[in-house]
Amino acid sequence: SLFIAWPLLKTSRLLRIVIGCGFWIANPIIISVLLPYEGTLSLNGILFHILYSGIGLDPILVFFPFFLFGTVIGDTLFNVYQIDPSETGFRKTFGYKYLGPTIGIGSILIIFGVFFEYPNFLRRESFSWVFYSLGIDIVFISLLLLLEIFETIKTKKSYKLFFYYSYYSLTIFLAHNILYFLFLEKLGMNIWFFTVVTFIFMTIILRFIYKKWKESASLKVQIKKLGSGITRKIEKRSNKKVNEIATFEHK
Repeated sequence: SLFIAWPLLKTSRLLRIVIGCGFWIANPIIISVLLPYEGTLSLNGILFHILYSGIGLDPILVFFPFFLFGTVIGDTLFNVYQIDPSETGFRKTFGYKYLGPTIGIGSILIIFGVFFEYPNFLRRESFSWVFYSLGIDIVFISLLLLLEIFETIKTKKSYKLFFYYSYYSLTIFLAHNILYFLFLEKLGMNIWFFTVVTFIFMTIILRFIYKKWKESASLKVQIKKLGSGITRKIEKRSNKKVNEIATFEHK
């Protein structure tokens, strides 16, 4: 998504919203055209594999707009902060001018998603589901900002629990696949019990790993170090070539 969105990040927020909605409108049309070619070696079959890779997965045409809308929210928050970077200024500008409209827009999207082709909003990836989900996201983010801006919760406290999951996020993402084989077709109504137990158990393990190995067990940190090393080597090689050219021209 990042590579696709990179050229769009320099466009206006309105254009990104239009493009995101365009993806959602075009998705059911495109899938109806390409679905008969699933598994074939034709051009349409290849396009289906690229865009959907199977109906059971999360197609990029449905979920890429969420990323675009996220950049719009991020840009809006950044622009509001630029108006007055002080804590009271941000609270006044965003809290009193933007928070109400965003909650209102999110609520409208939720209502539209629920009643448009009811009860399709419960079916993942349906046209009504994407608007319903977007509304939920907007309202949820707005409420979190409301709690932070008006200091309902003290965000300056140490949230070590969330730190562990952020620090080892990529490691957890790859390692959690083991749980798929452990609990495959074995969980019913008791899934929430095992979810809570697993969460507590994982937190204890992550805390132990952090105290013993810290960044050595974080794939995200190791990839960062690898990327930095490659970048330094490329820069060193480029500087060497520039120096050789400069020396040659001087001679």
